[in-house]
Amino acid sequence: MTNKNNSVLYTGITNNLKRRTYEHKEKLINGFTKKYNVTKLVYYEILRNAKTAILREKQIKGGSRVKKIKLIERMNSE
Repeated sequence: MTNKNNSVLYTGITNNLKRRTYEHKEKLINGFTKKYNVTKLVYYEILRNAKTAILREKQIKGGSRVKKIKLIERMNSE
């Protein structure tokens, strides 16, 4: 997810993407996304289980900003 200006990137996992996106958009969750106004979903992956999702989240978080942007652009060129 990102903010209006695409200047902040947030990576997280959930078992319900629709609910979690709503929570961020409505600023129902205190923390990073609320503080930095992260409300726009720009990329997601569907994985088979929580363990795989956590490993993938760590992999994405460990990458550079450039790698994250390239990953986003492959799925969402806008």
